[in-house]
Amino acid sequence: MNTSSILALAFCIGVIAGLRSLTAPAVVCWAAHFGWINLHGSRLSFMAATATAVIFTILALVELATDKHPDAPIRTTLGLLTARVVLGALSGAALGVASHSLAPGALFGAIGAILGAFGGHGVRDKIVRALHLRDVWIAPLEDVIAIAGGLLIVYRF
Repeated sequence: MNTSSILALAFCIGVIAGLRSLTAPAVVCWAAHFGWINLHGSRLSFMAATATAVIFTILALVELATDKHPDAPIRTTLGLLTARVVLGALSGAALGVASHSLAPGALFGAIGAILGAFGGHGVRDKIVRALHLRDVWIAPLEDVIAIAGGLLIVYRF
C-alpha cells in the first residue's frame, strides 16, 4: 500500500477516535494482534500485545456505556478533545508505521480526531433535533458507525 493511502487511512482512524476515542486504538490493537498491521520492531509494538488489546477494548466498552448517560460531558470540551487527539494520533501513528511514516500518521490521525469530534457532535445534534428524539436513541447508531468504520479501516491493511 502506498504512503498516500496509508495516511488517508490514518486520517480516517482519527475520525473514528473523534467519534469514540477508545474504539480507534482498540481496533488498531486487535488488527496488530492478528497481524493485519505489522508493528514488530517499532516503538508501537506494545499495541500488538493481547493485554493491550484487552485493556483498550474494556475501556472502549466503558466509553460506549457512559456516552449514553445524560450527564456525559460533551466530547469537544478541552479535556475530552485532547484525549481524542492523543488517541487519534496514536492510532494514526500505528497505521503510519506500515509505510515508515509514524509522525505523519500521527499528525493525520490527530487532525482526523478533531474533525471527527466536532463533525460527529454536530451531526448527532442535528439528527436529534430534526427527529425530535432523545440523544440516547441516536448514540447507538454512532457506536455502530465507529466500530464498523474502525474495523473496515484496519481490515484494509
